[in-house]
Amino acid sequence: MITLLLLSLSRSRRLKSLYSNPGTRRTVLYTTFAALYKRESQRSGGVVSMTENEDQTGVDLDSTPTPAQDAANSGVGETLAGTPASEPVDGEFKAPPTGGLSLVDPRESEQPAKCVIPGRPASVDETNEVTAGGYGVGVDAKYVPPSMAGPTRRVLRNISEVRHFFRVNDTPVFFVGATPFNLLGLDRWVRNLSYISFYDGWDGAHPRIFTPKNKPAREFESGEDINNWLLRHHEVRALIDSRTPRGTRPKIALVFFNEETEEICEELGYDLILPKAELREKLDSKLITTRLGHEVGVPSVPNILTTVDSWDELQKETTENGLGTDLVVQTAYGDSGKTTFFIKSEEDWNQYKDEIVGQEVKVMKRINNFPVAVEAVQTDAGTIVGPFMTELTGYPELTPYRGGWCGNETFPDVLDDETRAVASDMVRRLGDRLGEEGYKGFFEVDVLIDLDTKDVYLGELNPRISGATSITQVTAGAYADVPLFLFHILQYMDVELQLDVDEINERWAELAAVDVWSQAVVKEISPGVARIDKAPRTGQYFVDADGGLVYRRPALDWHQLQNSSEVFFMRIYGPGEFRWKGADLGIIVSVGRLQRDTGNGTALSIRAKHLIESFRDMYTVTPLVRPAGAKGSAGLKA
Repeated sequence: MITLLLLSLSRSRRLKSLYSNPGTRRTVLYTTFAALYKRESQRSGGVVSMTENEDQTGVDLDSTPTPAQDAANSGVGETLAGTPASEPVDGEFKAPPTGGLSLVDPRESEQPAKCVIPGRPASVDETNEVTAGGYGVGVDAKYVPPSMAGPTRRVLRNISEVRHFFRVNDTPVFFVGATPFNLLGLDRWVRNLSYISFYDGWDGAHPRIFTPKNKPAREFESGEDINNWLLRHHEVRALIDSRTPRGTRPKIALVFFNEETEEICEELGYDLILPKAELREKLDSKLITTRLGHEVGVPSVPNILTTVDSWDELQKETTENGLGTDLVVQTAYGDSGKTTFFIKSEEDWNQYKDEIVGQEVKVMKRINNFPVAVEAVQTDAGTIVGPFMTELTGYPELTPYRGGWCGNETFPDVLDDETRAVASDMVRRLGDRLGEEGYKGFFEVDVLIDLDTKDVYLGELNPRISGATSITQVTAGAYADVPLFLFHILQYMDVELQLDVDEINERWAELAAVDVWSQAVVKEISPGVARIDKAPRTGQYFVDADGGLVYRRPALDWHQLQNSSEVFFMRIYGPGEFRWKGADLGIIVSVGRLQRDTGNGTALSIRAKHLIESFRDMYTVTPLVRPAGAKGSAGLKA
């Protein structure tokens, strides 16, 4: 049957005319096959029958086309390829004739006929699955006309169907933030995903990143403040409107948001694809996280949740509960680095008591621990757990803040197989419990490994996209299946997941043994304020034969890195902007580790220090506020 179809197509002078334009060849062939399959499936219950001299589309294959018909047919190909093909006729634009080729979009049918996808039994009714103009799961998105692209499945049963769903997605998705870093590269998988960023390290060269031209000088108090400002900006609103089909609500993803963000999105007709701010605020509590974990058998470090007003009272309660006197005290909310207090004497208590007295706190036994981070997604089908990562924290070469987070690493030996299995099971149970609270989507968990007993404990829950998200998108699991964040997006699309979550988690666990990736956030560590005159370009760098770090080429993201001699650098602050102590200058992404094991902890490797110093040396600045005792002149190198 297929041979006869190809013979029939090859003999058609009219289709030869259509096919003569290289720009339309694939589009016409895909379109013709799709129309034939669809029409004949509906007519004959799934069996496509065709004789050598019969054309089921209604096109007269043996007639000689006129020049006008040739032009019209060429126009059909251009239209299907997604480029304008209409011409002004009597002052009006009219679509060219289609030469008898009928493409019926099932979305426009009130009572769609039974549809059988080729290769499946004729008894299986897939009517509700095919919606993209008759295109099957094998068609690449770039050949799907924009008017026909769309969600191809209402029920997604496997990873292939998930990939195809995003490959032909026509619902615009926007990631909004100070930088696009967290989800950078996700547009490789998701059609119609764009980034709206306050800072543009590519200076307009990245095709999917938009930065407003009109950015008056102002200070932002938080990430939420930046995002709300961007969403209200007239240039941003115009961009979103221009990329959103009529009748569609664009999807908005952010790292930081609040109730004000929700109000902005509601007013503008945007869908915020994140859990409610009120729920996220509730789950942000370290005390609630501890209680929820305890309910499902996910233990925290031995602790008590209590209220204490004096050193004597703290000692009494901890002694009674077997926690000893070397303690860690945490308040319910706040950055762990700023709301975690190490107390083992009355002197320590007096230093921190004003932050502790008068509120319920978590008091833990202090353990010798190894912290790891892991991201997961709570879906309708269950919780999917990503790769485990270590953290870079407190390195003075990267951050001026003691204990401050400054990067992540993933590598095969982060955890042994037994510990990984225990930790993964804990994260899945916690994720399922979060689902009972109404939470759906992405979250990050810090897991603590007791180095003395090998016990695994729940450390902290971060119900949001995290700084480690960028790493999970380039792991072997992401390329074998899809990036973890795509499962989050699916929770806010009009689809139903019927995935085997156990199988996905098993495969990701197996693939964790082959990945080595690192990232490091480079902050300004010197005092004073300075204007940046020169900064390193965003792109790919390599170590040359002399050991120097050299710019190689522009790059949209780090997905093309091949080995440890190459690194990607994303610039945040550029020429004309200002740096100050603690400002994020840029981010280094590397294939290979940036830390080394010391036997009783970790330290930056010689290679990592060389990369950090090399990028810092590429900055030239003019000091504006010179710290006391400092010497130097304009053009001081950072």
